[in-house]
Amino acid sequence: MRLVKNVRLGRFYLPTVCIFLALAVAGRLLDPFFVQALRLIAFDAYQRMAPQAYDPELPVRIIDIDQDSLARYGQWPWPRALMRDLASRLAERKAVAIAFDVLFADPDQNSMEEVVKRLPPEQASRLAELARGPGNDAAFADALARAPSVLPLVLTNRPPGAPYAPKAGYAVLGDDPKPFLPPFSGADRNLPVLDAAAHGLGAINWIPNRDQVVRRAPLFFRLGDDIVPSLAAEALRIAVGASTYQLKASNASGETAFGATSGLNHVRIGDVEIPIDADGAITLKFRHSNPAAFIPAWMVLSGAVAEQDIAGKIILIGTSTPGLLDLRATPLDEALPGVEIHAMTLEHILAGRSLTRLDYALAVEEFVIIALGLLLAFIMPRLTPAYAAAIGVAVFASINVDGWLAYRYWNLLFDPLYPALVLVMLTAGITFYIYRQVERQRGEIRGAFGRYLAPAVVEEIIADPARLELGGEVRELSLMFCDVRNFTSISEGLTAGELTHFINELLTPLSDIILAERGTIDKYMGDAIMAFWNAPLALPDHAARACRAAVAMAGRMSDLNRQWRDEAAAAGRSFKDVRIGIGINTGECCVGNLGSEHRFDYSAIGDEVNITSRFEGLTKLYGVAVVVGERTVQQARGIPALELDLIRVKGRSQPTRIYALAEALDGSEWLARLRPLQQSLLEAYRAQRWDEAQARLADCRAAAGVALDAYYGALGERIAVLRRAPREANWDGAYTMTEK
Repeated sequence: MRLVKNVRLGRFYLPTVCIFLALAVAGRLLDPFFVQALRLIAFDAYQRMAPQAYDPELPVRIIDIDQDSLARYGQWPWPRALMRDLASRLAERKAVAIAFDVLFADPDQNSMEEVVKRLPPEQASRLAELARGPGNDAAFADALARAPSVLPLVLTNRPPGAPYAPKAGYAVLGDDPKPFLPPFSGADRNLPVLDAAAHGLGAINWIPNRDQVVRRAPLFFRLGDDIVPSLAAEALRIAVGASTYQLKASNASGETAFGATSGLNHVRIGDVEIPIDADGAITLKFRHSNPAAFIPAWMVLSGAVAEQDIAGKIILIGTSTPGLLDLRATPLDEALPGVEIHAMTLEHILAGRSLTRLDYALAVEEFVIIALGLLLAFIMPRLTPAYAAAIGVAVFASINVDGWLAYRYWNLLFDPLYPALVLVMLTAGITFYIYRQVERQRGEIRGAFGRYLAPAVVEEIIADPARLELGGEVRELSLMFCDVRNFTSISEGLTAGELTHFINELLTPLSDIILAERGTIDKYMGDAIMAFWNAPLALPDHAARACRAAVAMAGRMSDLNRQWRDEAAAAGRSFKDVRIGIGINTGECCVGNLGSEHRFDYSAIGDEVNITSRFEGLTKLYGVAVVVGERTVQQARGIPALELDLIRVKGRSQPTRIYALAEALDGSEWLARLRPLQQSLLEAYRAQRWDEAQARLADCRAAAGVALDAYYGALGERIAVLRRAPREANWDGAYTMTEK
């Protein structure tokens, strides 16, 4: 490589480069339309280079009101009786959701009552009797009520009309997402009788980019102060039988936002969890239009479609006829039926696809601009113009290839064109500067750079999100406290790094189990976890879920101990099994956003929380992994449990029964044999029949083996103490805790 010797850089060279890079970064932060257009060109090119293939196995089909169907059954709009037949036939063939991408805003002009209205008075009076029966709209409404139907609505910015009545509930975890959702003030609706009959209502609005190309599919909108789902989201909700959308926003459990309100992160519809953008939309991986996704409407109406083509599928009803003006542009097609974009949205979700622009993507792009820009600024003055130009081309190609690879193999969207263009401009500017230096024409460097600086056009949308208010509600919860036994002794033998790694390895799988049972993790307290069920989402089986989670957590510890034991053996270290204690209790608590006006968490407080903590502490005393309260056992029907004791916790006068979960005990197949013996033991103990209690204790210990050895040992010691100092005659048999 031939170097350029004795090139003197002017004193303004590095400041000018830094100013250029600063302006480039500022231009990207301001994001004028020119910069947006570059980014969209790159992302559209990715989709055209590797379009998504159509997957016929996905349970989504389009019933197409195509030209053949119009030729057979007449021009659009079809009579409601025909739409009734279409919905009924699809329901008979066991479609799991039937979503109409067709608005029914006006009465059916073919109904007798509408025909009579258009007749002269003398003829109308003679036919009035015929118009008194149920009309076509009522018949269509009846079919919608009997089918898993979803009707559309079109959101507008006209004055609001009738109040919006949502068909589903919403549970928001974290910050209020409404300020981030696309806002609308009004809506075009179907006839009220149809909207009332449908099981779902979803918006069919698209929010294209400035070039009118649809690239993203909004799943949620804002209508006044209400959240409105899209047609695709409602169709999926009906298909999976969900009644509530669970929206997870910034600062929810498991979502890191560093205290900032940054919009939505995920939505859960039934068991389907969907990553979404802050404004409630997903970026689609488009496919080309495929005839295999369509079933002509005439085939359904004529009975020519087999049940297996419909059963178990989400059905979208729309039109591909150009004359009906439901065509949209996508990165792959200039004119695609709008109903097919709804279908692609459902396919994208059901296939578990993702196309993500990470929160830190902008920071990565700006780092590339600054780091490579400074590197080029230092090395290029030492190269000939030819080598400098070659490096500029190589940088441009490398950035674009890296962006393509991120898209192709990791489904990540990084903008390659703007950083590449900035660096090419920088390369060109430096090359020109060096050339002018060599030619002894140093005064034109600023003009050379000025030719390549893009104008800054600023468009800012200021959002003022409503702050969550403090407060909560009283609700019955099933609470859990989980703590590591002898954590202090464990931590003494570990460095800070090892301790951090240990805590992460321990809490991650235990937390996953809680979340899998739809629990809410309240907080982590060092080595301890506090969680609860039945808030913010109501769970009728919250007690059983808490118990199942505890059993799974106790079982998971065996796997973790085996893993740690193998690692210790490989490293030549000794290892002592890590044990956890879990307390579970059910009762009424105050749950909600608790804290100060400046910082708060979604948490639960109350006496039942304190009792749950006491139960967790009792696991050490009774030598079992899980201690459960009486109310939890009563509600967790079907969860086998063994009564341990009647206790009176500190601060409470009324005693409560506690139980051990059988499935959390080793070898619990002996439970059926042990239960009657245990009951006899407790009856003798509470009646102060100490000899009998001692005999029953021996029987129980023989039946249970080592699983409850610590428990029966502690109970035997207590009987020995009580034998020497008997209680009053009216003693209730409760053991009073003297410690928290």
